[in-house]
Amino acid sequence: MPTLENIARTDAGLASVLRISVMRLRRRLANERHPSNVLSLGSMAVLGALVANGETTLGELAARERVQPPSMTRTVNFLEEGGFVTRRPGDSDRRQVLVSITEKGRKTVKADRASRDAWLAQRLSELSPDEIDVIRRAAPILERIASQ
Repeated sequence: MPTLENIARTDAGLASVLRISVMRLRRRLANERHPSNVLSLGSMAVLGALVANGETTLGELAARERVQPPSMTRTVNFLEEGGFVTRRPGDSDRRQVLVSITEKGRKTVKADRASRDAWLAQRLSELSPDEIDVIRRAAPILERIASQ
């Protein structure tokens, strides 16, 4: 039976192993959400984008999250109803809608990230120093791939 190391020796094999591993890690992290969080992963992604980038337009949020504007409008409506975001007309163009995160939204993101980070930190603590070094060097590369 072929090992992961053998499969990953070719570019196609590495792509396959990496895809499977990243998807499994994503599912595990999704399962480690803060217990009080009832928001979908898509809603949390919108809140995370607002934390990272500050107030932005609905169109910019939709483009950043790679969804259609009507979908983003529905998500922002839901988040606004829950008190996680606010929206206001643009300064120069009143038709434009600017979305910003509320304190409740920030607290939700912070708690959710803390829960996931704790789980991942525990898994990392079980690795050898050499394995940690490999992950430390790979993290910026994975971020670059994910950002493209």
